Amino acid sequence: MKDKTPANINIKNRRASHEYTFLAKYDAGMMLHGTEIKSIRAGEANLQDGYCTFDHKGDLWVHSLRIAPYVLGTYNNHDAMRTRKLLLNKRELKQLAGKMDAGLTIIPLRLFVTDRGFAKLEIALAQGKKLFDKREDLKAKDQKREMERFIR
Repeated sequence: MKDKTPANINIKNRRASHEYTFLAKYDAGMMLHGTEIKSIRAGEANLQDGYCTFDHKGDLWVHSLRIAPYVLGTYNNHDAMRTRKLLLNKRELKQLAGKMDAGLTIIPLRLFVTDRGFAKLEIALAQGKKLFDKREDLKAKDQKREMERFIR
């Protein structure tokens, strides 16, 4: 009998908060092939270089999201860097498409598995930070760390 407990898979894009300012966040489903979900449950995914684009039909696709080939997969194993379709409501797709102006991009933040066993991708509408914004964020983090050190 299989264990029905949900897998605590939570793969994050740690670099994203340093490089971008998030304007809105969405949870999107993904269309996956058979061995891709097994690799995700094994924690074999990388979101670092991922980005999302719209095609001419208005569908949202994620590019450069690496899901490693499944170790026990056969010749039916998936391509690690293929583009994957994201599943959102029409209302959410229209909101994102309307906000895709100059300087805005859609990036993946987190890949997780729900209690029902579905893989979801948390995406964000983001704006790139300038160098001085990054420095200010680092200063704020250092000040917060120093304050916590003095409080203890």
